[in-house]
Amino acid sequence: VVLGDPVDHSRSPAIHTAALAAAGIDGTYTARRVDPDGMRQAVDDIRAGRLDGANVTMPHKGAAAVLADATDDLVEATGAANTLRHRSGRVEATNTDVGGLRDVAAAAGIPGAAPVLLLGGGGAAAAVRLAFADRQVQVSVRSPEPAGEHVPWGTPIPGAVVVNATPLGMAGEPLPEGLVEAAAGLIDLAYGPGPTAAVTAAERRRIPWADGLDVLVAQAARSFTWWTGCDAPLAAMQRAARAG
Repeated sequence: VVLGDPVDHSRSPAIHTAALAAAGIDGTYTARRVDPDGMRQAVDDIRAGRLDGANVTMPHKGAAAVLADATDDLVEATGAANTLRHRSGRVEATNTDVGGLRDVAAAAGIPGAAPVLLLGGGGAAAAVRLAFADRQVQVSVRSPEPAGEHVPWGTPIPGAVVVNATPLGMAGEPLPEGLVEAAAGLIDLAYGPGPTAAVTAAERRRIPWADGLDVLVAQAARSFTWWTGCDAPLAAMQRAARAG
């Protein structure tokens, strides 16, 4: 399952159903909308073997890290888990967002030495910070923050790679004016039925970009391998992600 709230928009069921079929594995993958109590119940379901594993999306990645019985270095570093699995009566947690982001940046031709302007401060943002820990990362959030710790919201940084780790764009809304125009690259974690306004702006300016579906498939591929021990059928997963 994928656990989140909201979760109806998720392409993860289509992606993983296609992956299971392509790999010849008998299984199902569905979406489950959960509140905090439902999240605890889902983790109990994994622990008891009623579920083999789960992906976790907003807003429960922090809770997943706390509720798991065993966490790896990626979860410890980010404080967030996006993938859970059953092992011998225990729930193990990892964070495939980190490696997925690196995979996507390399595949999209995102400039390797450019600084990062990170939009957002949640669990996805924590994965971004770790994925690009070898670069200068400046953070911009919409909520008020102590002066000096964050870039004011909406402030462009010329030559930076903009990574949008907020929900902005899921309903068609643009990022603040000037952010994409000044960027050297864009990774937009938001996705919807069509390209987000930020992706459209980047494509128009011929700025290298990756969208939320690219990131979703990349982390899903790592989750699939972590659960099954099989190589992820990337082509089938990518087709399923774009089919909706």
